[in-house]
Amino acid sequence: MKNVKNYLSENKDRFLNELIELLKIPSVSADSAFSQDVLDTAEMVKARLEEAGCDVVEIHETAGYPIVYGEKIINTDLPTVLVYGHYDVQPADPINLWHSPPFEPVIKKTEKHPEGAIFARGACDDKGQMYMHVKALELMVKTDQLPCNVKFMIEGEEEVGSNNLAIYVAENREKLANDVILISDTGMIANDVPSITTGLRGLSYVEVEVTGPNRDLHSGLYGGAVANPINILTKMIASLHDENNHITIPGFYDKVEELSTEERAEMAKAPFSIEKYQEALDIESVYGEKGYSTNERNSIRPTLDVNGIWGGYTGEGAKTVIASKAFAKISMRLVPNQDWKEITELFKTHFEAIAPKGVKVVVKPHHGGQGYVTPIDTIAYQAASKAYETTFGKKPIPQRSGGSIPIVSLFEKELGSKTILMGFGLDSDAIHSPNEHFGVWNYLKGIETIPYFYKFFTEMSRS
Repeated sequence: MKNVKNYLSENKDRFLNELIELLKIPSVSADSAFSQDVLDTAEMVKARLEEAGCDVVEIHETAGYPIVYGEKIINTDLPTVLVYGHYDVQPADPINLWHSPPFEPVIKKTEKHPEGAIFARGACDDKGQMYMHVKALELMVKTDQLPCNVKFMIEGEEEVGSNNLAIYVAENREKLANDVILISDTGMIANDVPSITTGLRGLSYVEVEVTGPNRDLHSGLYGGAVANPINILTKMIASLHDENNHITIPGFYDKVEELSTEERAEMAKAPFSIEKYQEALDIESVYGEKGYSTNERNSIRPTLDVNGIWGGYTGEGAKTVIASKAFAKISMRLVPNQDWKEITELFKTHFEAIAPKGVKVVVKPHHGGQGYVTPIDTIAYQAASKAYETTFGKKPIPQRSGGSIPIVSLFEKELGSKTILMGFGLDSDAIHSPNEHFGVWNYLKGIETIPYFYKFFTEMSRS
C-alpha cells in the first residue's frame, strides 16, 4: 500500500501524543468514583473517530456506560469490517507498586521494548490497541486507500463484564451487520515472532462470603471454641485443588475439550524458554496441573484462582480478633464447551456443600462468558496472516490465549460473523498489573499492519 509508511512516519509523534492524552483519563469502570472520567473518555473516543474520517459517530446510552459507534461506508457492495474495542480500564491498585503514576503516562525503555514503552493503566489493555484501529482508519482515509466499509463499536464496560453490550448488540443487529469482526485485545509471542490468537478461554467470576459468629470476637476468650471464618475459608479454598492441582469440583471437567496429541505437538513448536519465563517472574519453578506444559496450562486447560481474600484486622499493629466474616473473589478460566453459567452453578453447589457446621456460606456470581475458537482456514484468518507477513517479514503462528473476551462468542451468536484477534501486545506488558505498558514499536506496527488486513480481506472476499 503506497504511502502507508510515509504517512505513519510523518505523524507518529502526533499518534503517540494522542494516545498519551487518552491514557491520562482514569476510565475505571469498576469504581463509581471514576464515573465522570469514563464518560469523558467516551466523548474523547467519539471526537477522535470523527477526526479519523468516520461519517457517522454516535454515543449510545446504556444502563451502564455508553457505547461509541462509528462508521465509514464507502460502498454497500463492498465488505464491511466491524472493529470492537473498549475504552474502560482496570483499577490501578495497588498504587504503591507503580514506578510512575498510573494515569500520568511516561515512555521508558525496557529489555523487551528497547525503543521505549508507554507506561500507564490501559496502555495495552485496551486503549493503546483500540486506538491503533482509529489511527489505521485515519491513515487509510487520508491516503485514499480505504478498500471497504468499516464500523466501530467501542464500549466502556469490558472490564466489568460487558453486560449492557449484549443488550445493545441484540437490539442493533442491522446497524452492526458485518462480514468480519476485528479485535486487538490480545498479544503475540514476541516482536520477532508474530502470532494470531485463535482461541480464548471462557470465564466465571464469583465472590464468596463466609459468616461465623454474629460479631467480631476476642480471640483469647473465644479462640478454639467457635469456627473462625478466615480459617474455614482458607481450608475450603485449599480443598478446591488436589495434590495434582486438579480442580475438585464435581462435574467441572465433564465438557472440557481434550486436544489431540497432534494438536499439542503443534502448540509445542512455538518458541518458549522455561528458564526465561521463570527469570522474568522471579520464581524458582513453575506450578500447575500435572501432565501439562506451562503453555498448555495457561491456554487449553481450565483453572481456578483466588483473586483477592480478606477479613478481620489488617491495619497496623495487632488486634486479637476472630472476624465475623471472611471474603474471597475467585475466577475460573474455562475452555471451549464449558458453559460459564453451568460452571458457576457447579461451583456454588460444591462450595456450599463443603462448608462445615458453624458457618454460613454465600456465593455471589459476578460475570462470565464462553470460550471461543476461530478457524484458521477462513478468508479472514488468511488475510490477517498475510498482513502480518507483509509487515513483520514472517508468517504468524496461530496461538491459543489464556485470556478471556467473553463477548466474542456473543458476537458470533447474535451477528453470525467470525472474529479475528490481531493483538500486538506482549505477555510481559503487565496488563491488569502495576506498571502496565505497551511498546511504542508495537503501537506503530499495529497501525502499519491493520490496513493490510483490510486490503487483503477485501481482495480475497471479492475474488
